[in-house]
Order: sequence, then structure tokens, then C-alpha cells
Amino acid sequence: MLLKDIAESIGAELRGDGNLDIVKVANLKTATCNELSFLSDPRYRDVLSQSQAGAVILKEDDAVHAKCAVLVMADPYVGFARVAQLLDTTPAIACGIAKTAVVEAGAVIGQNVSIGPNAYVASGAVIGDDVQLGANVVVGPNAKIGSGTKLYPNVSVYHDCLIGEHCLIQSGAVIGGDGFGYANERGKWIKIPQTGRAVIGNNVEIGACTCIDRGAIDDTVIEDNVIIDNLCQVAHNVHIGYGTAVAGCTTFAGSCTIGKYCIIGGTSVFNGHIKICDGVTISGMCMVMRSIDKPGVYSSGIPAQTNKEWRLTASRTLHINDMYHKLTELEKKVQELSKKVTG
Repeated sequence: MLLKDIAESIGAELRGDGNLDIVKVANLKTATCNELSFLSDPRYRDVLSQSQAGAVILKEDDAVHAKCAVLVMADPYVGFARVAQLLDTTPAIACGIAKTAVVEAGAVIGQNVSIGPNAYVASGAVIGDDVQLGANVVVGPNAKIGSGTKLYPNVSVYHDCLIGEHCLIQSGAVIGGDGFGYANERGKWIKIPQTGRAVIGNNVEIGACTCIDRGAIDDTVIEDNVIIDNLCQVAHNVHIGYGTAVAGCTTFAGSCTIGKYCIIGGTSVFNGHIKICDGVTISGMCMVMRSIDKPGVYSSGIPAQTNKEWRLTASRTLHINDMYHKLTELEKKVQELSKKVTG
């Protein structure tokens, strides 16, 4: 694309040669004369001044440090993301309907739908316009997939589940598998059929091998504009609010509720039946055992130490209850001594 067309598309102010042909986005350090990069952190102004990029997206205060054409905007990182979309060369997940795809009678297929090899669409399923289903994708009976949604190879969507419009689901994800519901009768596990659904909103992205379990009775719900990374587990009847971001390997136990615009660090664990309010940030590797009713940043876990330090810390932790009682006794003695002195 010509740089002037890019500037118009992303709403940036162009300074420099608008006829420059931009072929791709690139790192500020390695970009060449027909590539575009960005600067959002002023600490890297020295890199900017030496960059060979053809153009850079940046803030007004950083423009003076650039030797190339610039696109000035308030949030360069957002601008970079939009340019990356404009120049995206990711191939289509599927083109047309493969000969080996199976679409059962009674399935409803919209316009311009692509279905890859060995994919299966069951009777009663509804596939919206412009949907792409990769190889080996399975869409179960009465499941519905909204227009413009893309499912990469080996995604499974179980019966009755709903996926909204313009979603992106990476390979190996499972939408609507059974929740972990059992009763125990004198040592024998009795399975509880999971009769709810998994309901996914619009513009949701779900990473590879992530599992969104169906509800036990009511639905598991992922609201619009949620992004979930790879290898996450969302148990039955979890509800994740609008605009929340979840990093990899996070686990949500059953029936927990996550508010809107939360940011959740990787490998975090959430207890069941708790509620997290809107606007909460959870640091990576957090163990969230209780509800949170105030926005803010929450952290837990122990940072990495040498093995020698960690063993010492762990050893002392085992005696923390004894230490507590000793401190309590010392406080009492100090108070008694203070009374005698003041008396």
C-alpha cells in the first residue's frame, strides 16, 4: 500500500513522502526502506534515530527523532496493529467446500462458506455467511456459527453451542465439551449430564487447545470482544465479561464470574463460585481463591529464587504458625511492660 493510503486508513497525520510503497510491517531495528514500524516507548528514541525503516508510526513528541517519513497518532501501537491487518498475508483457512467435507442433510450453510478437508457439519447446524471451517473441524448438531467466523483445523464445536460473528478460534480448541460434573455414591462416581451450552459472543478470539466447557444446567458464557490465549480451561457455567483478556494456561473453576475489561496474567487459577468485578488486573501465576469487589492490580505467588534461597524460604514457611504465636506472646509482653512503665 502507498503510505498516504495507510495514513488515511488509520487516521494518522502523514509527514513525508506519501507515495512510498509499503510492503510489510517490521521491527524498528531491522526494518528496511519499504517497511513500516512503530515507536510507542520514548526510551527507544535512540533506536528510532538509527532505524532504516521507510516510515514509522509514532507520537508527536517523538517525530523530531525520526529520519524517515512518519505517521503521527495518539496511540502508535494501535496504529501498528491496524496496519498489520491491512498488510496481513495470512492464507485463508479453507477455500470452497472440499470433496471430503461432510455436510449432513438439514444443516444450513450460508453464502461464501469455505469448508476444509474431512470437516463435518451435523444436521441442524447453522453456518453463517463467509465462515471458514478448517480441515477436520467438527460442528455438532444444532450448533450455530455467526457470519465471518473462522475456525482453524481440528476445532470441535459440540451440539447446541453458539458462536457469534467474526470470531477466531485456533486449532485444537474444544467448544462445549462436558463440564466436570459428578456425584459420588459411596466411592463410585456418577456422571451428571451437562445439559447447558457454551455461548460465545461476537469478535471473540480463542487460542489453540483451549477448552470452553458447556454448562451443567445453565450456559457457560463468553461475552463479546473477549480474547483468550492458548491452553486455557474454562469450566462449566463460567461467565467472562466484555473486553476481558486472558493469557495462556489460565484455569477457571466452575461457576466463577469474571467482570468486564479484566486483564488476567498467564497460569493464573480461579476458584469456583467466586466473582471478580470489572476492571481487575491479575498478575501472572496468581491463585485467586476469594471474590474481588474492587478494581485494581492483584498478585500472588513467589518470584523465582535460587534453589538454596527457595529451600530456606519453604522451610521457614512451614514454621510460620509457630512464629505467629511467638510474636503474639511478645506483643502481649511488650504491652504489659509499657503499662508498667507508663503507670
